[in-house]
Amino acid sequence: MKKASKRSIVQGTFGRMQEMPKDFLPRPEDLVLRPSSTRVTLMVDNTTLHFFKIKARELGVPYQRMIRNLLNKYREILTATD
Repeated sequence: MKKASKRSIVQGTFGRMQEMPKDFLPRPEDLVLRPSSTRVTLMVDNTTLHFFKIKARELGVPYQRMIRNLLNKYREILTATD
């Protein structure tokens, strides 16, 4: 965890405000990179696939992303308890 840095007070356009550190926001390059991944073929029950496709359509996202995020969350939970 980063150590809290001292922020100085500056006179801004709208009065006195805290000066934000230069690394306050991520670099644009850090916003577009995805973790490496591997394409797999996965057999799922028709009812399960139908569920994800319906929910994904309602939310306006790809169903594959929902399944991938579910698997990632499952991994996070299991590795956090070890």
